[in-house]
Amino acid sequence: MQHYLSLKDIDSLPQWVEEARSLKANPLQFKALGEAKTICLLFFNNSLRTRLSTQKAAMNLGMEVIVMNFGSEGWALEYGDGTIMDQGTSEHIKEAAQVVAQYCDIVAIRAFASLTDREKDEAEVVMNGFKKYAGIPVVNMESSVGHPLQALADAITLAENNTKKRPKVVLSWAPHPKALPHAVANSFVEMMHLQEADFVITHPKGYDLNPEVTKGAKIEYDQDKALEDADFVYVKNWSSYKDYGKVMNQDKNWTMTNKKLGKAKFMHCLPVRRNVVVADEVLDGPNSLVVQQANNRTYSAQIVLKKLLESLKG
Repeated sequence: MQHYLSLKDIDSLPQWVEEARSLKANPLQFKALGEAKTICLLFFNNSLRTRLSTQKAAMNLGMEVIVMNFGSEGWALEYGDGTIMDQGTSEHIKEAAQVVAQYCDIVAIRAFASLTDREKDEAEVVMNGFKKYAGIPVVNMESSVGHPLQALADAITLAENNTKKRPKVVLSWAPHPKALPHAVANSFVEMMHLQEADFVITHPKGYDLNPEVTKGAKIEYDQDKALEDADFVYVKNWSSYKDYGKVMNQDKNWTMTNKKLGKAKFMHCLPVRRNVVVADEVLDGPNSLVVQQANNRTYSAQIVLKKLLESLKG
């Protein structure tokens, strides 16, 4: 494996989940693997779980870690070819990526969608720019259209809590005062395509995700109907895809409550707005898996870094 940019880089999700659970049971078993290796974590956007879990994962493998909040500490980057740089950008991705690569063996990047230009967001100029010019493995710590580390952690969490051969898993939209990107939802859908499950996506009309991502998935606009007999309910807000980045609906009836959840396990990537996206009673209740999911972020990152380190050693 050369990079971890999306779930498509996973050759066998069940095998990766099994290996990640083994790492969780003994996190330091491969500490020598990353000896004398350095990872650079570049954050173009804020982070809590992603930063701490990826750093912890690297440390568990014996790696040195460099962290840079690029959005506030680095030069504004230019990505276009042939651009006359006489405006706001100070450095081109061609030089920046090569320079960063001199300081580390793996680079991990977090760069959110702008939610203003769908074509540009889907081009993934930051992630693909580093992939093209850095010449070292690149890890996606959340990009414009995907969050594959989160989705892998979600797969681990499902495996740890599932008791059925074919569970029912529901991805439910929830209200939010801000326009949020599609990355988490996209990667969760992609991950569920690889699972043996009865999978349903539910959201108000007008909030359909990218049809290329949801192709083949069941979509139900009636939340109550979608939630019937659910075993796992993953709640997440996202803005409109068709009317790109717009907040079309803040219907509070979509907020997740104990009554809606029933006996299902509750999942969310965090951070979450209490009593907007989900009620306190759910988050603080026995069916909430959100802290377990956050813990599994370490082991999703660790299995990815382990695979990349093994590739580097040839």
